Amino acid sequence: MKRDNILILDFGGQYNQLIARRVRECHVYCEVHSYDMSMSDIKAMEPKGMILTGGPNSVYDPASPHAAQELFSLGIPILGICYGAQILAYQLGGKVSPALKSEYGKTNTVVDNSQIIFKGWNETSVAWMSHTDYIERAPDGFTITGHTGDCPVAAMQDEGRRFYAVQFHPEVVHTDEGMKLFRNFVYDICGCKGDWKMSSFIDSTVSQIKNQVGDGKVLLGLSGGVDSSVAAALLSRAIGRQLTCVFVDHGLLRKNEADEVKSVFGPDGSFDLNFVHIDASDHFYSKLAGIEEPENKRKIIGAEFINVFEKEAKKIGEVDFLAQGTIYPDVIESGLGKSATIKSHHNVGGLPDHVDFKEIIEPLRMLFKDEVREVGMKLGIPEKLVNRQPFPGPGLGVRIIGEVTPEKVRIVQEADAIYREEIDRALEQDPDARWKPAQYYAALTNLRSVGVMGDGRTYDHAIALRAVITTDFMTATAAPIPWDVLTHASDRIVNEVKGINRVFYDCTSKPPATVELE
Repeated sequence: MKRDNILILDFGGQYNQLIARRVRECHVYCEVHSYDMSMSDIKAMEPKGMILTGGPNSVYDPASPHAAQELFSLGIPILGICYGAQILAYQLGGKVSPALKSEYGKTNTVVDNSQIIFKGWNETSVAWMSHTDYIERAPDGFTITGHTGDCPVAAMQDEGRRFYAVQFHPEVVHTDEGMKLFRNFVYDICGCKGDWKMSSFIDSTVSQIKNQVGDGKVLLGLSGGVDSSVAAALLSRAIGRQLTCVFVDHGLLRKNEADEVKSVFGPDGSFDLNFVHIDASDHFYSKLAGIEEPENKRKIIGAEFINVFEKEAKKIGEVDFLAQGTIYPDVIESGLGKSATIKSHHNVGGLPDHVDFKEIIEPLRMLFKDEVREVGMKLGIPEKLVNRQPFPGPGLGVRIIGEVTPEKVRIVQEADAIYREEIDRALEQDPDARWKPAQYYAALTNLRSVGVMGDGRTYDHAIALRAVITTDFMTATAAPIPWDVLTHASDRIVNEVKGINRVFYDCTSKPPATVELE
């Protein structure tokens, strides 16, 4: 039986992937595709409904992206958000114009909560606005169902055709009742059953892997992070010892992490697979010598992973498939749709020409991080590993500002271990703390400064501590770590880690910053 799904058409806005996250939270499967997806592909998906996302353009500009007019005759519900709302208005005969007063931020919004799309809403609610154009006149057949002091059409609908539009962003946490709108749309309007469960994902993905691989061999680069570990466990269940996991220790892992990975996936672990450990730290350090620019470091590390895989594959014999732990946020931030590239990810983008594999297998490509963790738990990966904080593919290479050296790696490993230990200790005492971060780590800045230790002058490195609160890693706020926790961690780092004489705390949100420093 075909699974219910919602199609999200991407017009290039900054919050587009949050829409997918919210739909998934309703246990409804969805995919994000470019606004110019072909009609034949749209029809083949048989979506129960569509969502048109926000975007940075003005819909009345002829050069701006527009929806295929045939979309509006498919007979399925459509929800337009921000630019997507203006698409509905403009392409169905309404009028969109530059706003006399732009709206940005939390805005009191009045809605008609007798309408199904606003079921359960308060009549006046806080919604997040971000627009410089506005719907001046709704198309024929539409009724206005929401407004603000400056926006006469904050929401509109054509109930007969099941078209709904909101000028605000229900996907961001700043819209108080945004999740209700998504539930109303996918359940009550589109008729979805909410059957997207991780247990069914495992069964269907195992079947797909078996069919794709056949009797072929698969090589997976096992970094030790959550994503590659879950990919390894999933592939192990599907194909057993047809899978070889190459654990490349590039010398950029967290303290003691290599031993932890070997204990789970090595010969004494509980997974049926071939495990190969390669200590390539000297090789990576030599390739990174003198390299300071973040994107260059990422690309070098990614390229060298591939090179190591190739060499190992030749030792193993013929290998048909390269598996990767790519997840949805990787794809998003690498700008593989119409949205801007934020940073490249070494495991996104397809096979380079020189790689001698038939295909890439990315079993987690459509999952968000919390979904990946849930899959990992169901597959029997130890909770400590499954709930490990996200760790970038390039490892500490992007937590060291500037050139990477073995000495700098040692410094950041030691400082990071102390910081995480102090945070964990504080959370053991207060597990429900309001400041509880989703990710926390130490990074080495490229700043050196004067200090005094004992009776002597020092001129040493500065460490930056980072901790963020987030539900989806698409947006994040700096965690308000208690001062006594920070100062104790700082004291320990300065006293116990040779080469550090100063500690900073990074209190920047995402956006404008990213979670990682590079």
